[in-house]
Amino acid sequence: MTLVTIIDDDEAMRESLATLLAAEGLKTRSFDSADAFLQAGGDRDGGCLILDIQMPGMTGLDLQAELLRRGAGLPVVMITGQGDVPKAVAALKAGAVDFLEKPYSVDKLLKAVREALDREGRLRRSDRERSEVESRLAQLSRREREVMDLMVRGHPNKLIASALGISARTVENHRAKVMEKMECESLPALIHLTLGQDAIRQ
Repeated sequence: MTLVTIIDDDEAMRESLATLLAAEGLKTRSFDSADAFLQAGGDRDGGCLILDIQMPGMTGLDLQAELLRRGAGLPVVMITGQGDVPKAVAALKAGAVDFLEKPYSVDKLLKAVREALDREGRLRRSDRERSEVESRLAQLSRREREVMDLMVRGHPNKLIASALGISARTVENHRAKVMEKMECESLPALIHLTLGQDAIRQ
């Protein structure tokens, strides 16, 4: 998604950024406060944020923390004043893509925005892949899930059969069903699919 949301209490700054980004073919929208952004449900719309670190009411850092609390994976480019560098470093530690100290160059801004949009795209793909894996896992029966958990830990059929109190032939049948439902052609593919997805329950 190419949506860039600008949150800054300075109207001239909002308009300047919107004009610049529109010239690059990017869709933008603007808010004069973090509260207005949240009230509009902006945290659910994707894209990335250009966020002023110092604003009346909820600051840029406050909004960043709130987005993290909500689990909203919106990459942030933080705009800072000269005295805000320590706060900007805190923003980076909290996951901001970059911080730009005023006055900043157009090239640095555009580079940071494109990096933020690239990161958001990767997050979306990761979420989509995770959802797909969970959908496949939901098709497994309880026994198939038990067999799969032992498969990906490297246990051979005989050990799986012994652990679950079933025959080796039954294990083979369950393995075949697991591979079919998970859409994997090999055990390494199954392991790769499930690792990092929090998919295997202990």
